Amino acid sequence: MKYIVDVEGTRVEVDLEGEHARVGTAAYLVHLSTIEGTPVQVVTIGDAVHRVVARRSGARGSYVLRVDGARYAVEALDERSRAIRDLSAAAEGARGPQPVVAPMPGLVVKVHVAVGDVVTAGQPVVAMEAMKMENELRAPSAGTVHAIRATPGSAVEKGAVLVELR
Repeated sequence: MKYIVDVEGTRVEVDLEGEHARVGTAAYLVHLSTIEGTPVQVVTIGDAVHRVVARRSGARGSYVLRVDGARYAVEALDERSRAIRDLSAAAEGARGPQPVVAPMPGLVVKVHVAVGDVVTAGQPVVAMEAMKMENELRAPSAGTVHAIRATPGSAVEKGAVLVELR
């Protein structure tokens, strides 16, 4: 089955059949196993072994992965679901770029973009901690980052504009 995977804003196609994965022209032998009683998965790709903890994040197919201690925002959808989501985002994008706003009071953990970056609808833009949970805030529409109003470590109120798009 073919999946379209966005990792921190970079899109790759992954064709997965059993324990064989193809990413672009590269082929890999892969294996996934669970460590009983923990949220940790052991992912083997060729000779490399990685510890992974996956947590659902927002929309269907969206996850926050901790891979060997590093954090990644990932969206993995099959071809059909990705096409539907892209078409929906394109239709919504016709309204023009919308700002990224804080959905609730919280603390800005990370800003994933810089002024001048071109973003697509659904791309992670800001990581925010609220109610002891980390949330990825995504661009509601495609656009170019015009201004960043949030800085890591700053507290924000609900409705505060974090990133302006044009």
